[in-house]
Amino acid sequence: MPGLLRGIARTAVIAGTATAVSNRVSRRQAGRWSRKDQQAAYEQQAAYEQQAAPAEPAPEPTGMTMDEKLAQLKQLGELKSQGVLTEEEFQQQKRAVLGS
Repeated sequence: MPGLLRGIARTAVIAGTATAVSNRVSRRQAGRWSRKDQQAAYEQQAAYEQQAAPAEPAPEPTGMTMDEKLAQLKQLGELKSQGVLTEEEFQQQKRAVLGS
């Protein structure tokens, strides 16, 4: 009986140690991935800001047909939904297309 008890205790200690080590490794890996994700997001934002900074406002369309205006508004809406244009940029471009 003492041998059986000793075996059960040893198994419990080994299982507990393995669980603790596994949890520590998982936390460390999650921290590394989180830092990589944050760095990638920062780099992507910086690249977007560099592209957006030199952009000049689009010239106001003149003499456009209604179909051309609708097509351009649809394209602006798609750019906004993709996150390329902010709400303010979208409104500015929309006013330019509609001529108001």
